[in-house]
Amino acid sequence: MGMGMNNPLQLKSLNHISLVCRSVEKSLDFYQHVLGFFPIRRPGSFDFDGAWLFGYGIGIHLLQSEDPESMPKISEINPKDNHISFQCESMVMVEKKLKDMEIEYVKGRVEEGGIYVDQIFFHDPNGSMIEICNCDNLPVVPLAGDAIRSCSLINCTIQQQQQEQSLLNQLCK
Repeated sequence: MGMGMNNPLQLKSLNHISLVCRSVEKSLDFYQHVLGFFPIRRPGSFDFDGAWLFGYGIGIHLLQSEDPESMPKISEINPKDNHISFQCESMVMVEKKLKDMEIEYVKGRVEEGGIYVDQIFFHDPNGSMIEICNCDNLPVVPLAGDAIRSCSLINCTIQQQQQEQSLLNQLCK
């Protein structure tokens, strides 16, 4: 059994997500001023309009729709819709800022074993769903094994490294 058993494609991390936009300019403004991303250089060889942003260890690539009028209408906020989620320091502050910016949102709460995760869902200018949460309150419990880990990037990386080291140790015996 090779080392790639748990990672067959030898992936390292999530690099970016791409979002088709009604207006790259409005989306650029939203992702910078609402979510705190910053613009980065985009290769000049592209023959279509777009913009690249970076923040929180991930890129967002905005792609101008060739036919913005045919894009799906922005529907009501549905927490069960496809979305990207960001953890935050203070849900109270997030809610206050969204109210100040007059951004419509829906709140949710998940409970598991006496642990609560608060969620706020809203749309970007294209109708893509955004979630802000305190999801790191909820431990990550692997289905294979009994370890309970916090959902922090550091702990999940440590867990992955420990699993890889264990596999290496088994292979070297």
